[in-house]
Amino acid sequence: MSAGAIDLAVPDLTTLHQRRSEKWSGDEEDVLASTVAEMDFPLAPEIASALHAAIDRHDLGYTPPKETQLPTAFAGFARRRLNWKVDQDQITLVPDVMAGLIELCRALVEPGEQVAFFTPAYPPFFNELPQARVQLVQLPLDADGVIVDLELEAALAGGVRALVLTNPHNPTGRVLRRPELEQIAELCDSFGCWVLADEIHAPLLLEGATHTPWLEVSDAARERGIALTSASKAFNVAGLKAALMITASDRARDAVQRVPPLTDRVGLLGVLAAEAAFRYGDRWLDAVRDQLAANRQLLGDLLATELPRIKWTPPKASYLAWLDCRALDLGDNPSETFLERGRVALSRGLDYGREGAGFVRLNFGTSPEHVTDAVYRMARAMS
Repeated sequence: MSAGAIDLAVPDLTTLHQRRSEKWSGDEEDVLASTVAEMDFPLAPEIASALHAAIDRHDLGYTPPKETQLPTAFAGFARRRLNWKVDQDQITLVPDVMAGLIELCRALVEPGEQVAFFTPAYPPFFNELPQARVQLVQLPLDADGVIVDLELEAALAGGVRALVLTNPHNPTGRVLRRPELEQIAELCDSFGCWVLADEIHAPLLLEGATHTPWLEVSDAARERGIALTSASKAFNVAGLKAALMITASDRARDAVQRVPPLTDRVGLLGVLAAEAAFRYGDRWLDAVRDQLAANRQLLGDLLATELPRIKWTPPKASYLAWLDCRALDLGDNPSETFLERGRVALSRGLDYGREGAGFVRLNFGTSPEHVTDAVYRMARAMS
């Protein structure tokens, strides 16, 4: 590695299985895990340094309710990286994006009222949003992963009170275009529906895509919109528990103030890691995005050669590939075959909703060698 280069070397399979996070602790040691949305790269040195410094000064107490530097750090990052002017006085700390979504639903939606999201969708939307005692409404995307306006309008007319909008989308990796976002904002505003914009994957935008932050879309988007984000996906610190709710209007700020304070559940190490990431992590993030773009190309080349019947649309952001395996005739849950015969663990498409039948999600946030091995294992399962 040359002087000043970013170290993204990923360990071998045996060493990875020594990790105790969800991705690597759930399978036998010969299984290549390509499931949970964790990357395998080393931490950004600036984050590691901040965490070591906290340990060295024995600084593992509670997160202060107001006196952190994270809002300022994120506002600078948003301006540099996302072309987003954030008022740091309208930033509220929460433990993670899902906790923020649940508490916002509790505050903004009466028990039994409807909350909608587009499917396929992040599995915790199905499993955890019901904690807010809301009724879930699933809005299927079309075959190209595009929002069907008529479906959305009908749902809004039917009483949906809040829309959870994931952009960039998980699991497809699609980035919504600004005109689409403007249309959603106008529709939701006309029906008095809140938009809870999950933008956690936005810092991992890949070459060829443009992300428009929800609160930069329009006045309508700002009036009834609340954005949620974190350093967790882009900088691989999901276990440290620190995320942000962001508003850009008096109405939305008043809505967030109805959420009970959650800073006692925010991890101090998560705050310190996120501060370091947003202030000093640009070079590491650039290197990661370059590697992900290369891995995306590699994955496409390997699938075309080894498994040409799998269909996919290369994601525009993040490190998750949504693979259509229906032509392989492996039933609704092809991940089972790939695990049993190929010893590669992939996320089960059905966990993302009924539209995921016959699909798997592959995590390519790892070394080129492990991406290659994953596809070879999948191909071996078909032989």
